[in-house]
Amino acid sequence: MSYLQKDNIQNQRENVVLTVANAQCRLGIPVEANPKIDEKAVTEVFLKVLDNYIKWCKYLRIRLAWNSIEAINRDRRLFLVSLYFLIWGEAANVRFLPECICYIFHHMARELDAILDHGEANHAASCITADGSVSFLEQIICPIYETMEKEAARNNNGKAAHSAWRNYDDFNEFFWSPACLELSWPMKRDSSFLLKPKGRKRTGKTTFVEHRTFLHLYRSFHRLWIFLALMFQALTIIAFNHGNIDLDTFKTILSIGPTFAIMNFAESCLDVLLMFGAYATARGMAISRLVIRFFWCGFSSVFVTYVYLKLLQERKNPNSDSFYFRIYIIVLGVYAALRLVLAMLLKFPSCHALSEMSDQAFFRFFKWIYQERYYVGRGLFESTSDYFRYVVYWLVIFACKFTFAYFLQIRPLVKPTNIIVDLPSLTYSWHDLISKNNNNLLTLASIWAPVIAIYLMDILIWYTILSAIVGGVKGARARLGEIRSIEMVHKRFESFPAAFVNNLVSPMMKRMPFNTQSAQIFVLSMQVSQDMNKTHAAIFSPFWNEIIKSLREEDYISNREMDLLSIPSNTGSLRLVQWPLFLLSSKILLAIDLALDCKDSQADLWSRIRRDEYMAYAVQECYYSVEKILHSLVDGEGSLWVERIFREINNSILEDSLFTILDPQKLPMVLQRLTALTGLLIRNETPDRAIGAAKSVREIYDVVTHDLLTSNLREQLDTWNILARARNEGRLFSRIEWPKDPEIKEQVKRLHLFLTVKDSAANIPKNLEAQRRLQFFTNSLFMDMPSAKPVCEMMPFSVFTPYYSETVLYSSTDLRSENEDGISTLFYLQKIFPDEWENFLERIGRLGSNEDADLQESSSDSLELRFWASYRGQTLARTVRGMMYYRRALMLQSYLESRSFGVDDNNSLANFPTTQGFELSREARAQVDLKFTYVVSCQIYGQQKQKKASEAADIALLLQRNEALRVAFIHVEDNGATDGKTTKEYYSKLVKADGNGKDQEVYSIKLPGDPKLGEGKPENQNHAIIFTRGEAIQTIDMNQDNYLEEAMKMRNLLEEFRGNHGLRPPTILGVREHVFTGSVSSLAWFMSNQETSFVTLGQRVLASPLKVRMHYGHPDVFDRIFHISRGGISKASRVINISEDIYAGFNSTLRQGNITHHEYIQVGKGRDVGLNQIALFEGKVAGGNGEQVLSRDIYRLGQLFDFFRMLSFFFTTVGYYVCTMMTVITVYIFLYGRVYLAFSGLDEGIERFAKLTGNTALSAALNAQFLVQIGVFTAVPMVVGFILESGLLKAVFSFITMQLQLCSVFFTFSLGTRTHYFGRTILHGGAKYRATGRGFVVRHIKFAENYRLYSRSHFVKALEVALLLIVYIAYGHTGGGSVSFILLTLSSWFLVISWLFAPYIFNPSGFEWQKTVEDFDDWTSWLLYKGGVGVKGDHSWESWWEEEQAHIQTLRGRILETILSLRFIIFQYGIVYKLHLTQKDTSLAIYGFSWVVLVGIVMIFKLFSFSPKKSSNIQLVMRFSQGVFSLGLVAALCLVVAFTDLSIVDLFASILAFIPTGWMILSLAITWKRVVRSLGLWDSVREFARMYDAGMGMIIFAPIAVLSWFPFISTFQSRLLFNQAFSRGLEISIILAGNKANVQA
Repeated sequence: MSYLQKDNIQNQRENVVLTVANAQCRLGIPVEANPKIDEKAVTEVFLKVLDNYIKWCKYLRIRLAWNSIEAINRDRRLFLVSLYFLIWGEAANVRFLPECICYIFHHMARELDAILDHGEANHAASCITADGSVSFLEQIICPIYETMEKEAARNNNGKAAHSAWRNYDDFNEFFWSPACLELSWPMKRDSSFLLKPKGRKRTGKTTFVEHRTFLHLYRSFHRLWIFLALMFQALTIIAFNHGNIDLDTFKTILSIGPTFAIMNFAESCLDVLLMFGAYATARGMAISRLVIRFFWCGFSSVFVTYVYLKLLQERKNPNSDSFYFRIYIIVLGVYAALRLVLAMLLKFPSCHALSEMSDQAFFRFFKWIYQERYYVGRGLFESTSDYFRYVVYWLVIFACKFTFAYFLQIRPLVKPTNIIVDLPSLTYSWHDLISKNNNNLLTLASIWAPVIAIYLMDILIWYTILSAIVGGVKGARARLGEIRSIEMVHKRFESFPAAFVNNLVSPMMKRMPFNTQSAQIFVLSMQVSQDMNKTHAAIFSPFWNEIIKSLREEDYISNREMDLLSIPSNTGSLRLVQWPLFLLSSKILLAIDLALDCKDSQADLWSRIRRDEYMAYAVQECYYSVEKILHSLVDGEGSLWVERIFREINNSILEDSLFTILDPQKLPMVLQRLTALTGLLIRNETPDRAIGAAKSVREIYDVVTHDLLTSNLREQLDTWNILARARNEGRLFSRIEWPKDPEIKEQVKRLHLFLTVKDSAANIPKNLEAQRRLQFFTNSLFMDMPSAKPVCEMMPFSVFTPYYSETVLYSSTDLRSENEDGISTLFYLQKIFPDEWENFLERIGRLGSNEDADLQESSSDSLELRFWASYRGQTLARTVRGMMYYRRALMLQSYLESRSFGVDDNNSLANFPTTQGFELSREARAQVDLKFTYVVSCQIYGQQKQKKASEAADIALLLQRNEALRVAFIHVEDNGATDGKTTKEYYSKLVKADGNGKDQEVYSIKLPGDPKLGEGKPENQNHAIIFTRGEAIQTIDMNQDNYLEEAMKMRNLLEEFRGNHGLRPPTILGVREHVFTGSVSSLAWFMSNQETSFVTLGQRVLASPLKVRMHYGHPDVFDRIFHISRGGISKASRVINISEDIYAGFNSTLRQGNITHHEYIQVGKGRDVGLNQIALFEGKVAGGNGEQVLSRDIYRLGQLFDFFRMLSFFFTTVGYYVCTMMTVITVYIFLYGRVYLAFSGLDEGIERFAKLTGNTALSAALNAQFLVQIGVFTAVPMVVGFILESGLLKAVFSFITMQLQLCSVFFTFSLGTRTHYFGRTILHGGAKYRATGRGFVVRHIKFAENYRLYSRSHFVKALEVALLLIVYIAYGHTGGGSVSFILLTLSSWFLVISWLFAPYIFNPSGFEWQKTVEDFDDWTSWLLYKGGVGVKGDHSWESWWEEEQAHIQTLRGRILETILSLRFIIFQYGIVYKLHLTQKDTSLAIYGFSWVVLVGIVMIFKLFSFSPKKSSNIQLVMRFSQGVFSLGLVAALCLVVAFTDLSIVDLFASILAFIPTGWMILSLAITWKRVVRSLGLWDSVREFARMYDAGMGMIIFAPIAVLSWFPFISTFQSRLLFNQAFSRGLEISIILAGNKANVQA
């Protein structure tokens, strides 16, 4: 092994040892004198680690590196496992190529086998370098890496076409063909695999080419589109035949046959077309399949169409013998049967095994034609029960969708269509070029198009509604939301210990070995319910108290609340369960009041008390505690008195005669004396306090004897000789025994709180976050989860967090520096979290002091303040603290399991361990180190240390505070000079903190080069994943959090890997999230609710019944060994894998994994809180989905899933964005259709000839579009989630509040964001990681900044829609008048307003006059600044304008942009024929003359904008000429208006016509920039563009300026934005004004 790096060997040695040791622990620890690893443990690890290699060999039909598993002994198996891990550990970027690693392992395993057989430690021949040295890295990995690096360089920083270079998948898929064996061993350097690209020559893709086109949507999901087309065709035929299905109608319906064949042929054409770029390098079999399918589909489409046309001819002949009809039916029947059989065998679960067993060449050929065979994607079927569940789900959706489509979309259009087709020739208002003599085809298209657009996307609406219903029902069945308030926590607390023990306590702790014969007593007493409850409470208490302690450490509760929430240990001799004081507080005082008011018997009083079970507990505990405490305090005669009193009371209780021996009216006096006594006893003993305590006991004696007891019993006690003598001699209660026993001290403290806490604790804890956490934790105790294994037997796991350069810890400067409003982060946090700030000051002992000055003086307090603030932001410190709770929880569980419990003779749980010092237990720490690892991959930590950046110091601080934390990073070294060039060496390093707080290097592994060849985050994960351990790995982003109570459930979650979840064991466990940023603003609340809805209800349905849940970058738990042997936990190819996380889900599913979802455990998650942050995030996700459309993963899943699972997959991934885009396109289709009717004059003409009432379909379509647009269907799952987890009333209130806070405006705006970035990405590319920032101080965004961000994505499109609406108002004809117009265009106007003004409505201080003035100055400065070399778009309009054009790179993109831009020509063409001047003249010359006028206007603009750079004399002449010309122009215009038919209205109409044409010309000029620049017109184009941006800016700015005049608008906006924060006590108006003085006053 000398050819491998030493640190790699040590790292993987530790990895293998831990993996095998943990496998052995599950089987049981050997007890022999010389223990050996069990054969089963080694075999289990061997089969799991090498599972992918075994499948790869089977797929390629090559022999394994061993003959059979029985033929190799245990040691050989360990050698092979170690070899695989060593190869993987040093493979660097090649780890993304799992089958390449299989290939390397295959050959190196044979070399190892030969070495072991010969018994000589020779070097592996493949690793010997030219100079005789040996290096696996240099000989095997570096050649592959260098080729990948050269290919990655061709992507031009993500701008090149995906087809121009090979990505990671292309390299890996080379090994999916037996041809890979031709690579030989050692690998031939001249092979096609290692061929480096030269110049512009492509090396060729492997099995798939990611061409940038929307056609991928049809190719990947052609079955969906064919199905929708056929159903639409069939329903339309039935509708036009008035619902009568006779033989004639049936023959017409059979036209779906040619449609199906032709659409199938179109898909095969796309297969051929989109494989361009891979024909030279793809497998011959794959090419053969494409060619065969192309000709087969072509032939079948021609044949079926021919036969059907003959059938139509035959139908016209009444005397025909229906020959072609019979032929057609037979052909369709045979074809349908064949497709059905193949679909059954390949997709239907119970038939799949049969198809796998079939070896018939004929059958295999048809199966191969029907479905391509890849290494991945085989066996994508589920169990029959799962299959039927999601089939039924989709059948319900189809029933709803097609019923709606037939009755409300298609049938209402039949009559209008027939009328329009039969209309006589209509008069057109313009020069018509297309529509005459074709039955008004364009008119029909304008009516049908929006209906068809909604028909294609409304399936998402029905999916959303049904998923909300199914998700709600499943959530209710899972018992979510049973405990939804702190009152419910109080009421059900009694049942928590038993539920906790049942689910979260391991059998080892439940067994509890007992001591000697007392065990028998205890076993008998276990039959008594009270004793069982006591046992459960004793087990529950240490865990509960640690949870409460963690809440105190996090400052969610105060010291007093901690005392009230803590539960006693319940291990003492007290015979009943002791509950936390927050349940029992003030109950004694209430019981006393009941006793004072009681006029009935003892039984009646007790009956009243027992109505409140916690009052009964309080009375009983108080009674027994007083007895026990008094017994412990006194001795001798005093002890006899206590015993006698309680004996008498007990007897009277049994005889139901309590009121005969004592007077309940005197109880308050007794309580008063007891309170005085306990008040002394809870303090430390002093002589004075001892005297005072003795006096208090005597007072109790006097009050009880002379006041409380009735006369008969009083006389007996007074005449009791022993007592009387002691009293007379002064010995009675002269001295007391101060409490020393911990149990007695705890009881004294508790009794004192019982007697003194008079306030109700109904709202304890007060903090909303603490309430939420306790509610969820206690609710989860009653949910189904696997039983917890002992820590020693649990599945080991790692937590993994990638970090780049985000905030680690807020510095003191960060916290105190003020923004433009005078607000510091610290001040903001103090106002947002006032109770947590008070609790923090109490914890550090600064409550009531001069806070800020004192905190700055003390370095420790200053550091605590930094952590306090950082734990409330989205920082690495918060994430690390949260994840280290796993270690703390496991140490607590291990510590308690390792102790034995006993029972003393009083049936008390003796020797029950306390949790004090559990974190110092060596055994617990050692056990947890075996089970838990936390690695933070800080990619540039090495560079940060070299620069002495604050982030490096903060990371080092985290390492010091968390001994188990490990940090991995890339270390770069300059390695001397060779040939005059300095080369860099890259190392992957792992460090921890040493005893002195310095970084201690654990491992350092050399890399073949810079690991960043693709996307940064997945490669950051990849370099560090070799340092993780265990069988599971949880991926945690840097903006996440965790809680101790949730960490306690991790053992249960990991057991899900061994649970029954269908045909296959889970490979990814989905975990619920709580979004903790929802309280900052209304926007943050909308985002939080939307996200929460998806990560709970949405993913619940995706996992079951749909079986299509993927990995979404959430805190999922991966089967580590499954994924590291199959390419890792994300994909990393540049741009195409920009949404790297979801590809882990795709990969897992394609490789026969199983992804589940579990909601009894949750992890915290931060989200973006400002509109710009949210827009950037949604842009990133939408762009990522645009890239997914092009990817091979989507294609394969779309092709290989069965039909119904494919539907689920489509509508929950890229289909969601397709439907979102269709929602916006529907608006355009509708408005352009209406504008066409208005300009052509057909709407009025049709209305004149026939009063149409066919608006039902259009209304249905537009209503559906509007409901999607405003987010109603986004809100449906949200509301169901609210109802489930918060209750109906709160759900209704939340929904109404969201509407009042304009959530519909936000959702409509988000619709535009998603549509823009998704569409642009598929058209032009440009998807990239967009840093959103994770700060929580909401600042005012300047007008110019908003304009830059939203100008092209929202403003331009909104103004286009507004222009269409204005034209429709001006020239359209609606029979119903203005009401009809408003109803038809309401959604469009709402969209315009939302897209134009949402950035300013949701902008803090957006309507404050001073800010508005400053924004205007800033915007004009930016607009007019000329820019130059190196000037960024933030400072100059010209630079920004140039950047906005960067996405148009390719000829295909330019052609598409040109086609899209030509739509603007309709405005000028339509309006010129509507002018008064033209007088209904429809000649084409009119339109031509309008272009002459436009050119004249351009020339005039050019004349006025011309500014010579020569002498001032010329400038003076030019300015004079411009002035004279302008006066002449005005005069000429007045004369034309006066003496011709040109009216003032015509002038405004002309502006309306020329503005869109100008924009079209601008768009075309930008698209063909090189041509325009070569003509010397670029400067003029730029000035025109500046004018357009200035105009758009003014249109948007004017309403804002007007509203800013009114002060109440700004106040209203603040309340609108920050209502949620107001409910938390935030005075946002003070914050935004920066008025600290008012606050301090």
